[in-house]
Amino acid sequence: MIRFACALALLSGPALAQDLNYSDAATQMCLEDAEDFSDRLTCAGASAGECMEETPGGDSTAGMVGCLDRELAFWDDQLNYFYGEAMTAAKQLDADRPSDMQNQLGSAAALREMQRAWIPFRDKSCAYEASLWGGGTGQGPAALSCLLDQTARQALTLSPPENG
Repeated sequence: MIRFACALALLSGPALAQDLNYSDAATQMCLEDAEDFSDRLTCAGASAGECMEETPGGDSTAGMVGCLDRELAFWDDQLNYFYGEAMTAAKQLDADRPSDMQNQLGSAAALREMQRAWIPFRDKSCAYEASLWGGGTGQGPAALSCLLDQTARQALTLSPPENG
């Protein structure tokens, strides 16, 4: 699914991709103002939406794909950062475990298994979302919007309580 979305983004028109009026600022500002997890979830898509409004042709399929793809990259970076932080904390928890618990599944292994299970869940969820468009031009933006939302949710789930 990710390959499909990326391929669609590449085919969406190089001229428009260069002319996108995109910035992560709207999403970052929203996250700073958010008070809790639910508020933070509403930030997903803020920068892409602003990009679509401010880019000439941003409401076209190519414009939507370009804007959504840019914000997806923001959330993917967030996810990778928070996963790394969570893995560091999980490894520390494992190191501090009593010796009689060493043969049980540790936090780091559980985190890794959870993330590995999440990836196919995300891809299948977004494939379903795209299928609802019946192969129409909305399929690409629907898939990317789903990927963005799912990635944002996972990033925020993995973020420390003060951030997510």
